[in-house]
Amino acid sequence: MSEGPAARLQQLFEGRRLTPTQRRIAHCMVRQATDVPFLSSVELAELAGVSQPSVTRFAVALGFDGYPALRRHLRDVAPVPAGEVAETSYNEYQQAVRAEIENLQHLAGLLADPGPVESAGRLLAASRPLPVLGLRAASSQARGFAYFAAKVHPDVRLLDEGGTMLADRIDAALRAGASALLCFALPRHPKEVVEALAYARSAGLTVVTVADSAFAPVAKHSDLLIPAAVGTGLAFDTACAPMLLGRVLLEAMCDALPDAQARLEEFDAQAAARSLFVE
Repeated sequence: MSEGPAARLQQLFEGRRLTPTQRRIAHCMVRQATDVPFLSSVELAELAGVSQPSVTRFAVALGFDGYPALRRHLRDVAPVPAGEVAETSYNEYQQAVRAEIENLQHLAGLLADPGPVESAGRLLAASRPLPVLGLRAASSQARGFAYFAAKVHPDVRLLDEGGTMLADRIDAALRAGASALLCFALPRHPKEVVEALAYARSAGLTVVTVADSAFAPVAKHSDLLIPAAVGTGLAFDTACAPMLLGRVLLEAMCDALPDAQARLEEFDAQAAARSLFVE
């Protein structure tokens, strides 16, 4: 299917780490995709509600010498080619969804080799206890994994708060017999996460990491890193692929736990006896 001007413009921003102000400019440009190649930097700044220097810095962040160079590029890529139908243009919300679909397709391709996930599953299943780390943007991913993992793993320890006690909790897991740590690391990457992984590895834990890129700052402190890209088309990152990869790791861990199915059946029986869920 052909892509409209908004779609082609969106491709210019995908995968780039932009500041909140720069994202605001990018969103404005996508919304005004047809007109933006003909706007001055002052006009674009007014539309986006930012300063003119912010527009210039935005152009430089995209790799251009300045806004005039960016505008020349936009005139080449943004206009609708002759004969292209308008229905093929997608708004910014649709573009965000389409970008996430592409991230999931990329993840599916990565999982064509199940080896890394299967190795990770065995490492996580063997660690008693199993610490699961995720701070700030990644805390929800870690919490979701820990919630489900606790149904099949005998001792899951969620580490979703930073501070001076983080190293203490890693030490406690080590003393209790932990052999591996699972980390969810998403942008913007907190310094605490990098430091915690460095500490965990130096203490002898094997670090399995789900990150947005194989080149994320946590890569050098991970024994096994499996990437899952985040969407950057909205004001805040979307993390469908990392979430799904977390569930895939859960499946691999269940496969490596011989009593996982029995634990799930026991939970279901208890849930029914306690009327936990609405039928």
